Amino acid sequence: MNSKKPTPLDEAKNIIHTLRHVYYDAIGEMYTHIKSSVGNAQFDNHDIVKLGFWPGGDRDGNPFVTASITKEVMNELRVTLMKCYYNELKELQRKLSFKEILEPITNLRSTLYEAMFDATVHVAYQDIIEPLIHIRQLLVANYHGLYLKDLDLFIDKVKIFKTHFATIDIRQDHSMHTVVMQAVLKKYGYIKESIEELTQQQLIDILLQESISLDPKDYEEDIVKDTIVNISQLSTIQENNGEQGCNRYIISNSEDVYSVLYVFALFRWCGWENRDITFDIIPLFETMKGMDDSRATMEQLFELEAYRKHVAFRNHKQTIMLGFSDGTKDGGYLKANWSILKTKETLSEVCSQHDVAAIFFDGRGGPPARGGGKTHRFYAAQTSKVANNEIQLTIQGQTITSTYGTKEQFKHNSEQLLTAGLSNSILDKEITISQDSRLLIEELSELSFKKYDALKHHDKFMPYLENMSTLKYYTKANIGSRPGKRGHKAKLELTDLRAISFVGSWSQLKQNVPGYFGIGTALQTMQQQDRFNEVKQLYNDVPFFKALMLNSMMSLSKCYFELTSYMKENEEYGAFWQILEDEYLLSKRMLLELSGMEILMEKETISRESIKIRENIVLPLLVIQQYALQMIAQHNEHQPQYEKIVTRSLYGNINASRNSA
Repeated sequence: MNSKKPTPLDEAKNIIHTLRHVYYDAIGEMYTHIKSSVGNAQFDNHDIVKLGFWPGGDRDGNPFVTASITKEVMNELRVTLMKCYYNELKELQRKLSFKEILEPITNLRSTLYEAMFDATVHVAYQDIIEPLIHIRQLLVANYHGLYLKDLDLFIDKVKIFKTHFATIDIRQDHSMHTVVMQAVLKKYGYIKESIEELTQQQLIDILLQESISLDPKDYEEDIVKDTIVNISQLSTIQENNGEQGCNRYIISNSEDVYSVLYVFALFRWCGWENRDITFDIIPLFETMKGMDDSRATMEQLFELEAYRKHVAFRNHKQTIMLGFSDGTKDGGYLKANWSILKTKETLSEVCSQHDVAAIFFDGRGGPPARGGGKTHRFYAAQTSKVANNEIQLTIQGQTITSTYGTKEQFKHNSEQLLTAGLSNSILDKEITISQDSRLLIEELSELSFKKYDALKHHDKFMPYLENMSTLKYYTKANIGSRPGKRGHKAKLELTDLRAISFVGSWSQLKQNVPGYFGIGTALQTMQQQDRFNEVKQLYNDVPFFKALMLNSMMSLSKCYFELTSYMKENEEYGAFWQILEDEYLLSKRMLLELSGMEILMEKETISRESIKIRENIVLPLLVIQQYALQMIAQHNEHQPQYEKIVTRSLYGNINASRNSA
């Protein structure tokens, strides 16, 4: 329980604690295991597992993440890594007590000791690895390779983590960059008030050709000042932590070419003009519109000579992020996931045509409604048309502790990801989806979207969430540093909602609407058209479609409409609640018929029983929560106490569900 809202630095320190006490050893041990399993003594791929880091770098909708916070988190990551190195070297020194080795190991230990207590002391990667290689040579030449296994484990860790530990990603919403760009162009006389005054070509020419030197003191708006300060300091951060410490800039809500070009120009104007930009600029397509327009966006970018030169400098690789959480919120479960797969296939083709290697970074949360579910099954089901150069994904919130919280969990689930990535390359059968199957999935996705979209536009949709769920209590729970919604509008709109609180609120109601809504209607429509056998064939033949259906079953298995059955008598929301239950019952019935199962998740015994046990344990707390919500709705005299009960119950419910948010 947090008595006050954590700061971005608090959040970062919590995750860094996990890095230090779990991932540091887990990744080293996993790498050693892979190296020995490959059976090749020359195996040398220290990038096989890389850690990214968002706390302190992700400022999308979080005004509390500033340039100074980013710098502080970078220092914390580096200093913590030096502590890990120092402690491991200290243990090694007890074994490596040979005369010739004493001096180099003592000198390195002194260097690390100084760096782990003083953030202004920066140790270069070469200053760590070169003494270790020298010590290894002495061990092999003069001491029969004693304790070589222990030393090699340490050397591998240094080659993996270098001086950064994890790569901190900078992320900001495109709308904020538009505000910054408008302020800059206005100051330098390119526009009077709005960017709309410029033609597309005029704006592109300014962004790619004009030379401007930005000074934060020239602007009044906090967002403009901080953006300039932050981008200006990134070169120093790279000098301190190494380039891999911070070399990715992600733009949320990317919907056109300017999402990338604004950032490209800001780098040029913040001190990166006369040298190549050592950053990957990553568009994040997360709305249906963004995904639909992504092909045109990337083609236009690659055809711009200045940007194509930048991509060439970044080893001819383009990372593209896809947002499952906001995509599902926008388009519903089936349409969002199908759109993301099609977008990946399309962008793989576009990148290939321009001799660029596409790398997809999936913004996934815990539950299926946020791209979660069975990770191995999902990635193993990607089609052969999707570029398979790397698997990059976000691990968020409770999923960190529930799925990657111990060394054993981390190694097991990371190995699952590795095998999922390999399966399409090493198995004889290529995963393809025939044109007929594609048309059928397209039809199903549109049918489910039509049902979900009608729900979204129901006049009770947002009031129901606001007044009948725990939505407004997520901010009060002090779980994270970000505000509960984007912007400061008095009236709450769906676009303002954070995916975590949106999906989490449905989970607390035990209705899980975003994880299945519309699928039942889509399947029933096919049945009514005497085409259900086609869908059954699709389920059996296409791993991607099957993976989606099985993940929806997981969402359905965590539903319990009896908990809120009292709402059907509610004068204002009874009819709306009935719409939700009807689609739940229909989806459950149709998915069981489709799969040939008698109960949900019939063939996943362990997962099914795990869910059953946890749901039973948490049910009393959910009942208490619902009672408190009813008392609040009646404006009970003990309202503050009931609000506290709702807030406190969130913690237990979230943690017990493991991947509810």
